[in-house]
Amino acid sequence: MALSIGIVGLPNVGKSTLFNALTKAQNAQAANYPFCTIEPNKATVSVPDKRLEALAEIVNPQRILNATVDFIDIAGLVRGASKGEGLGNQFLANIRECAAILHVVRCFEDENITHVDGSVNPVRDVETIETELIIADIQSVNKRIERLTKQLKADKEAAKSLDECKRLLEFLDQGNMASKFDIPEHNDHFKQVWQELSLLTAKKMIYCGNVDEAGLETESEHLKALRELAKKQGNEVVVVCANLEAELQGLSQEEQNEMLASYGIAESSLVNVIRTGYHTLGLCSYFTAGVQEVRAWTYKNGWKAPQCAGVIHTDFEKGFIRAEVIAYEDYIKHKSEVACRSAGVLRVEGKEYVVQDGDVMHFLFNV
Repeated sequence: MALSIGIVGLPNVGKSTLFNALTKAQNAQAANYPFCTIEPNKATVSVPDKRLEALAEIVNPQRILNATVDFIDIAGLVRGASKGEGLGNQFLANIRECAAILHVVRCFEDENITHVDGSVNPVRDVETIETELIIADIQSVNKRIERLTKQLKADKEAAKSLDECKRLLEFLDQGNMASKFDIPEHNDHFKQVWQELSLLTAKKMIYCGNVDEAGLETESEHLKALRELAKKQGNEVVVVCANLEAELQGLSQEEQNEMLASYGIAESSLVNVIRTGYHTLGLCSYFTAGVQEVRAWTYKNGWKAPQCAGVIHTDFEKGFIRAEVIAYEDYIKHKSEVACRSAGVLRVEGKEYVVQDGDVMHFLFNV
């Protein structure tokens, strides 16, 4: 279960620069002109987790496998993209399957970097992008309404979804995000349609305030405005300096730490963005530890043992018998699975066990 994050924003806000810094791929063009990114860029990166390193020091495995995050960077959107302005919204399909959207917003002044609307205004810029996302969703819902209308004669259940889709369309037409839409609890048919629509504005939104070096030391009015907007909408904000992160690439870890420390930053944007993404989506990690590999697995907070077993393989969930569980702190304290068993901290849990972040697990199953 990899976390996927789609990166959106106006042209020239630093999306591709941030993408390069996040992924260290250096394969996304970054330049001072609109629509520099034409084809969507995608990269899979490892999730930094110091707990993996600590477990590996004890187990000494053949390999260490981090959880991963997929980042997808698409061409910048502009006002009127839904009507074909700029490159239009033709690339939005590339982020429909993402779990969250990282909206990069420019929060710095620089006369040498062109702004497509002539001035920096985070609130206006956010409204521009979100309006285009809403319009894209309206188009998707309209298409589904047409399909459901044609299905009415052959499928009586379609009527249940048709009415709800019309209500959803009216809701979106009023300028609302789909994430605020009230989904009826007892309409399973519409719930299936809702999942299939994969509406852009139904996804978790994270605002990424891109600041300059000065903005790392003193919060600008632009960033304050973005925070205030995020607070009203219930969205998270992560602050990055894409240019600084780009400069870090190619430096040793020690040199990177020194540069970050000089700006009073404890960790890179990669860690910051991933942590915010995990928190926003309610994601956690559990571990498996053996001589072949120590590995992190991503799951949703609140999942029970069989669901988490299914992250490794669907057969593990289908044939789940029980799980042997050691809390991360206990594993580190006792230094081995054998010692944990002897100390009585290795627990045998059944189907109702709610997995905790950091659990070291071994699943027993039968198919």
